[in-house]
Amino acid sequence: MPSPLDQTFDAVLAAVTGEGGRIILAEDDQGRAIVSNFPATLPMFFKTFGALNGQVEGLITPYERLTFADLDALSDKLALALVARGVRKGDRVAIAMKNCAAWVVSYMAIAKCGGIATLMNGWWREAELDHAFKLTEPVLTIADAPRAQRIAGLDDDWKVETIDIYKPVEEAMGKMLSGDHSDISLPDVGPDDDATILFTSGSTGDAKGALSTHRQVTTGVYAYATSLMCLLGVMQSQGREPANPPKTLLSVPLFHVTGEVPVMLNSFVIGRGMVLMDKWDPGEALKLIEEEKITYFVGVPTMSLELMNHPDKDKYDLSSLTDIAAGGAPRPVAHVKRLDEEMGEAQPALGYGLTETNAVGCGNFWTNYVAKPKSTGRPMSPYVEIRIMDDDGNAMETGAVGEIGIKSAANIKGYWKNPEATTAAFTADGYFKTGDVGMLDEEDYLYIVDRKKDIIIRGGENIAAAEVEAAVYAHEEVAEAAVFGRHDERLGEVPIAVIYRHEGSALNEEALCDFLDGKIAAFKIPEEMIFVDQPLPRLGTGKIDRVTLKKQYAGETA
Repeated sequence: MPSPLDQTFDAVLAAVTGEGGRIILAEDDQGRAIVSNFPATLPMFFKTFGALNGQVEGLITPYERLTFADLDALSDKLALALVARGVRKGDRVAIAMKNCAAWVVSYMAIAKCGGIATLMNGWWREAELDHAFKLTEPVLTIADAPRAQRIAGLDDDWKVETIDIYKPVEEAMGKMLSGDHSDISLPDVGPDDDATILFTSGSTGDAKGALSTHRQVTTGVYAYATSLMCLLGVMQSQGREPANPPKTLLSVPLFHVTGEVPVMLNSFVIGRGMVLMDKWDPGEALKLIEEEKITYFVGVPTMSLELMNHPDKDKYDLSSLTDIAAGGAPRPVAHVKRLDEEMGEAQPALGYGLTETNAVGCGNFWTNYVAKPKSTGRPMSPYVEIRIMDDDGNAMETGAVGEIGIKSAANIKGYWKNPEATTAAFTADGYFKTGDVGMLDEEDYLYIVDRKKDIIIRGGENIAAAEVEAAVYAHEEVAEAAVFGRHDERLGEVPIAVIYRHEGSALNEEALCDFLDGKIAAFKIPEEMIFVDQPLPRLGTGKIDRVTLKKQYAGETA
């Protein structure tokens, strides 16, 4: 039976999307839900919501405070300047910067001039950049100084405009904005025109470029906006009006789909101010939450853990926080309970989506998340259909474990210049094959068991690395952990764990084995536990870099 919160949420959703509701639904040519009364293209999206929320401070940086109307006007100027420089509809224009106002304005301008915003991972080094540039061939790159220097070290002579991001954005981009462009007009952009290229994490080889149309990106945004409208309605039905205007800490990278869609673009729709952090620092985050009265926080699970564990946490007033969300990686069950108990009125939430779905998928929030902390929640209705599939793509019954498929109008168009990978990624009836293994319970809650490739088969017994990691994380002295398989002549594979302990901990293998004994089956306990003195390496998305760890500790080649 649905929880009381789910029942209330569903009733609000029916009102929001029903007759007379704020959102009018339609279907695309594949029968997938889309929003018909909101803009379907990013240029009209920015123009519409830049006007509706024009007086709201949309972006707060250490150097300036810009309203949504300011961002719209500045991006108009830059879009005209890009056309004057020769950028044409369908050209790739790359952004290679850390989080800054120029990043946001550049993204908006590229969309407005009909270009394809190509979001380069800001943490990439030369070899990774070289692959991405040769794949997408941008006609222009807007970069900060460190990334511009890396690009200059590549073999090809790519055209780069270097921006000083430590100045107010109009001053920083003054050279690009200069000139009279009054005789230039912007091209018409349609819903099916290409809009963005984001890159997969590359944890299994060279990164692929995930290509989306304007319709796909905006549908992803509206899926999140609809959920937040419903949660606001739930609060109001309970007699709880928000104490502060919505404001989020923009602490995740903008080149990642979480930063782009549910944080940046969604903020335009709901009039939510974005307080920008160009580098994650939990102490600075606590300070900004108090000073700016941040209401919404999202990051990879380790970020909210660092907020809880920070020695100065209790020195700050965090009462403005209403939601602490996470995505991009599983959140250990023990952390959910701590968030619920230690972060005042702020309620925990978890999202599940992928670059290839423009971040949409499932969501678990508030008391539902506390009740089902192992679940990533229900599909984002009415935009998402989830299917648990066998190896042939056929639907499996409730409770069965199989590959997770996601069908949505927010799914990407395909991989740039990689038709084979595109074909392999989708079922014949349009489900994106996530590569994640999971199951749906009777209330439609999704549980992710593991990645298909991360199943460890020990002597014929399947071991889900995520399950073992969750058990390891339950020990209070474990800060970070990664579990994966290592070849074994007798058993085929055995699980091993690489563990980073909290400062001052003397936890050893014997003590951790004793702790795990009885909590998970004996064959699941890691054969070896490797304790390291530094945090585990991470990819640009914030996820733990398992490829590097496997190379180092399991002798696995790329």
